[in-house]
Amino acid sequence: MRRHLATLCGLLAALALFAIMVLTLVDVSGRKLLSASVPGSLELTELLMVVVIFAGLPLVSLAGEHVVFDSLDRWLPPAVRRLQQALVDLLCMGALGGLAWLMWLKAGQMASYGDITAQLKLPLPPFVYLMSVLCAVTAALHGLLAWRPAAHHHAVVTDEAA
Repeated sequence: MRRHLATLCGLLAALALFAIMVLTLVDVSGRKLLSASVPGSLELTELLMVVVIFAGLPLVSLAGEHVVFDSLDRWLPPAVRRLQQALVDLLCMGALGGLAWLMWLKAGQMASYGDITAQLKLPLPPFVYLMSVLCAVTAALHGLLAWRPAAHHHAVVTDEAA
């Protein structure tokens, strides 16, 4: 399952990033060569950046690449570090789960209002729902990591223990 999730999120982020690159190339080339830019290119770039960022959240959690403050770790016993890491994962799970819930509610409100982008009139709720789902997936990953840590995630966990 871990491999499928990494593949799906990686593909989603990669496609969105590639679309941003192509859009930027066409937009800048059009401005320089034809004196005409792509209508709504800023809106599209913003929406695609949302996809890149939120699809990257589960990938960062899977790889254990969050920013870490570990200056005191060398003085803490392994059992305390393991407890600390489990608590941090549970805190991340709670924060991301709460954020996912709030985003889901916001997307529902936006859908009821018919929120769309200013220039291209693209519906915004699907993007907010996607953000919510990806936050919920990341929260679930942190919950799993709290109970079953991965060796590449936690310094005190060996491959045998994971």
